[in-house]
Amino acid sequence: MCGRFTLTVDPAELQDAFGDYIFPDQFAPRFNIAPSQPVLAIPNNGKNTADFFMWGLIPSWSKDPSIANKLINARGETIAEKPSFRGGFKYKRCLILTDGFYEWKAVQGEKTKTPYFIHMKDRKPFAFAGLWDEWQSPDGGALRTCTIITTEPNELMSTLHNRMPVILDSADYSQWLDPAPRTPESLLPLIRSFPADRMSAYPVSTMVNSPGNDRAECVLPV
Repeated sequence: MCGRFTLTVDPAELQDAFGDYIFPDQFAPRFNIAPSQPVLAIPNNGKNTADFFMWGLIPSWSKDPSIANKLINARGETIAEKPSFRGGFKYKRCLILTDGFYEWKAVQGEKTKTPYFIHMKDRKPFAFAGLWDEWQSPDGGALRTCTIITTEPNELMSTLHNRMPVILDSADYSQWLDPAPRTPESLLPLIRSFPADRMSAYPVSTMVNSPGNDRAECVLPV
């Protein structure tokens, strides 16, 4: 699964990495983004503009918004079949912007798992494959939410966990963000493990275990 990630770069760096898209003029760096919090994402609505979505999908047809707590991730292997995800996979896809994420490794003989920070070797920002939706609350308010798609781990991630987020290659952004409905057959080839040789990981402090700790020390190696 993917349960925590970061977006620490400034808007200018993000613009350099994603030149074809429009970003907010400013936003605070985030070192420990957790479910139910806002995340910066680009939806496939044809505007190529990033905005903030709540992490944890609430399908538009859901009567209970607490379902978001169970839908922070979507398994890529069943995404075209599960009722919560198949509509979004066809119609509502997004890029979820990040520059790193955390995973916890079980260590034999230790009660506490060791958190690791995973990032690109070139330290540039990248994008998770995501789905989004818009939910209407009973009082008429609209809430836009999203989920991160996961897949089998690559060689690096398999040493830490049995799942990893789907990281899209920049060449696939336009296909993923196509506003037109897409068939599963055209999109499933994008649901794959990212090359391990382009990624790196190192252990960090257990301070990241608490979502209340959102500061630069979270990503420092230990």
